[in-house]
Amino acid sequence: MDDLYTSPLNRGVPPARPGELAPVSIGPILADPPVVLAPMAGITNAPFRRLCRRFGAGLYVSEMITARALVERNAKTLRLAEFDPDESPRSLQLYGVDPHYVGEAVRMLVAEDRVDHIDMNFGCPVRKVTRRGGGAAIPAKPRLLQSIVRAAVRNAGPIPVTIKFRMGIDDGWLTFLEAGRIAEAEGCRAVALHARTAAQLYDGEADWNAIGELKQAVRTIPVFGNGDIWEAWDALRMMRATGCDGVVVGRGCLGRPWLFRDLAAVFAGRTPPPPPRFGEVMETMHEHARLLCAWTGERHGIRDFRKHATWYTKGFPGSTKLRDKLIRIDSLADLDAVLAEGDPELAFPPGAMRMKRGKKGGRQKVVLPEGFRDDLEDATPPEAEEPGDGG
Repeated sequence: MDDLYTSPLNRGVPPARPGELAPVSIGPILADPPVVLAPMAGITNAPFRRLCRRFGAGLYVSEMITARALVERNAKTLRLAEFDPDESPRSLQLYGVDPHYVGEAVRMLVAEDRVDHIDMNFGCPVRKVTRRGGGAAIPAKPRLLQSIVRAAVRNAGPIPVTIKFRMGIDDGWLTFLEAGRIAEAEGCRAVALHARTAAQLYDGEADWNAIGELKQAVRTIPVFGNGDIWEAWDALRMMRATGCDGVVVGRGCLGRPWLFRDLAAVFAGRTPPPPPRFGEVMETMHEHARLLCAWTGERHGIRDFRKHATWYTKGFPGSTKLRDKLIRIDSLADLDAVLAEGDPELAFPPGAMRMKRGKKGGRQKVVLPEGFRDDLEDATPPEAEEPGDGG
């Protein structure tokens, strides 16, 4: 193990033993290694998934697609639900609050042969979603959760359905064990737990103990753990500490798609290679930007890439000035000109291995609809369906 690029938290973690980390079957899909790219709105589109797949095998899930908009054949939604011709398996995350629209969306996806796997989001903590009773609020009403999951599974046929959720509303209102049991009873093929509450957002440390509790409660389907996989050794620690069957990687791969290469190495019992020098990072940035521009056109693609550019360069010496220019680029030519100022021989800074990327920290008071607690057995769907930014 290279101590230079291994945090003190992971130094001394023994490598995986032969057969210790087995592939996971999600219905007919074999996740080998059992690593899942977390669905992230505005990030895990087809270009990003292609880039990540180049670094390692696993299950790469689309950004969140809204069930009702899909049923109504909204052009933008249909575009987001597209996959590369060679992308396999085609894994799509569906968001919905109404069993009718969820069932119809699943029926459509299966009938038109658009997917090989459907994941459902019940973990979105965004205020505009929870205040209407959606996202992370749904598991607090178990009969509603059950009816939505049942509609999805019944209309999916042979296509496996999985669900992802958080620990609960806050520390005093945990829902994850019941959510896992409902998923198991209704025929889901796996569950994933983001080990934070909705109130926690992305703050503090994920509570891996909750993943272990869920694994003990859900015995017949795989349990995936999500939260604080910043370096590949974290996945090994999580699985050994909790007994979970696989890991879900979110913010840890932002600006670092090679994390999937490192995960493949660790799962195979090898030490990950050192991180790329800045020259290799720049090559990856070029590739990512070109893929985005080919997908949406240069104007939209390069503007979408700006946020990724800040993640790729974070932590490198002198990168603050570089980022100030990268957030203003309007073309691939602009990107080339800015990156030409960088030093390709710069080594990846060890301190950047665990630098937080993506969502900011801080907690919130979860806003729920008026009277939400009055009848938690009520299965009436919320009035509005509006997706947030993932869970």
